[in-house]
Amino acid sequence: MTAAVLEKTRSLLEMIKFSHTVFAFPFALMGVVLASMANQAPPTLAQILWISLAMVGARSGAMGLNRIIDAKIDADNPRTASRHIPAGKVSAAEAWILVAASFALLLFAAWMLNPLCFYLSPIAIFFLALYSYCKRFTALAHIVLGICLAAAPIGAWIALRGDISWPIVALGLAVLFWVAGFDIFYALQDLEFDRARGLHSIPSRLGVERSFVLVRVFHVAMVALLLLLPLGTDLGGIYLLGVAVVAGLLLYEHRLVRPGDLSRLDAAFFNMNGYISVTIFAFTLADALM
Repeated sequence: MTAAVLEKTRSLLEMIKFSHTVFAFPFALMGVVLASMANQAPPTLAQILWISLAMVGARSGAMGLNRIIDAKIDADNPRTASRHIPAGKVSAAEAWILVAASFALLLFAAWMLNPLCFYLSPIAIFFLALYSYCKRFTALAHIVLGICLAAAPIGAWIALRGDISWPIVALGLAVLFWVAGFDIFYALQDLEFDRARGLHSIPSRLGVERSFVLVRVFHVAMVALLLLLPLGTDLGGIYLLGVAVVAGLLLYEHRLVRPGDLSRLDAAFFNMNGYISVTIFAFTLADALM
């Protein structure tokens, strides 16, 4: 019995790619650092705990919901046919239980932080659900995904500050452009399938070459916004060095993926984006501590 439960838990975590929480989690922690600098006081351990649980609940619920909503499409796509629901490794009912538990965790954690976080959490859930349907009617799904992950640092800031101001808006926009850019890269894999099925994405709308140009524009915008962040904070040279490193990592990511050669897309998507989020958080934290 215990072995079966552990195996099912492992399958559910694999289904939602729990390990990829690393993409957004460092930005949530970066929001904690910026809010603490503005407050001139460190967060409590309880606040960090509830912010972390809210982040995990939001992402897990969103990924589970996406797998449920896209199960039929995934089954028809050779690239995704082996995902857990189409392959029968996880049932739709089990996935729904995960989604309900995850969003309940988000709502409870938000309530434990402050009333504003709790009142805004249904809006976050709305956008998390909207993303899974976007490909059916708009090519802007990548932007909606960016909005969802931008909520990570903004939510952490609200949890500690109870307001919204320039520094966290700049960081949220930087995350939006970063995520939208790499999601466009990822969507290149399904360009022909999306066109055949009438699904919407920027690659299926613009084609490969123009999609690459747009991703470059988005990632330049991300770096520009990160450079503007010190204008409303006490961040200094160490942070700016981190931005320079991030710019270098983005440049390397764009060298890994080129029109006509997507063979290293997984390395660009999974490895480099993990390095980018951890790097900017580490330099931000170092600057704040110094």
